[in-house]
Amino acid sequence: MADHGPLRALDERLGRAVAASAVPSWLAQFFADLGNASVALPVLLVVIGWAVWRGSRGDPATGPARRWLPPLAAALALAAVPALVVPLKLWLARPGPPRMAGGAHDGFYPSGHGATAAVAYGVAALLLTHDRRRTGRPAAGRLPLAAGVALLNAGVGIGLVRQGYHWPLDVLGSWCLAGVLLAVWCVVCDRRPDGRTARPDHGRGPKPGPEPGAGPDPRPDRDSQPGPDSSRSSRDVGPGQEPGAPAP
Repeated sequence: MADHGPLRALDERLGRAVAASAVPSWLAQFFADLGNASVALPVLLVVIGWAVWRGSRGDPATGPARRWLPPLAAALALAAVPALVVPLKLWLARPGPPRMAGGAHDGFYPSGHGATAAVAYGVAALLLTHDRRRTGRPAAGRLPLAAGVALLNAGVGIGLVRQGYHWPLDVLGSWCLAGVLLAVWCVVCDRRPDGRTARPDHGRGPKPGPEPGAGPDPRPDRDSQPGPDSSRSSRDVGPGQEPGAPAP
């Protein structure tokens, strides 16, 4: 991205093709606006408020650090976006599409709008499903929510390119950055009470196995079980009488 090359040339050709595509301009602008901080930040703040309220009504045995950590980490994740994006833009100084020529800045990689949307809506979805993941409960509704967030961010990316605000790789770079921030949030917050990172169980229960300390089958072999006449001693057998025969 810092220098001209075949990848950058291919990226710019793809960006021009998307900008000239038949995607409606009003629809592209709607999705592009979802990457504005003025839209994404209020959405995340509402979810953070819900998470705080939910934590205050949770188990009193749960420490305050455990209740406050997920919403606080979500706010810090969004605050980290400009702290990382702005230095990268200044360092790489990639020119934007023709529509953005002569703008206030020359750095367009990675996309700040793309990273803002990916982090804000992504961490909001993680907050909404945090309790179920941490306690290992069934993942009801998590797949549709994740698919919805992915489609929303895809719409934001296409809208930014269609409207000529960014090149495609600007958006892809912002998604990679957002993926790192979301992964860090999960490592910090998705901890079960036993200290392990939560993993989906997909409905599988524990595998059956022998109980601890169980030894071999204590049941004796049928052939080795004593018969009804085993109590008779060999001294009860008279001369010429086979064992087990009735006494005369």
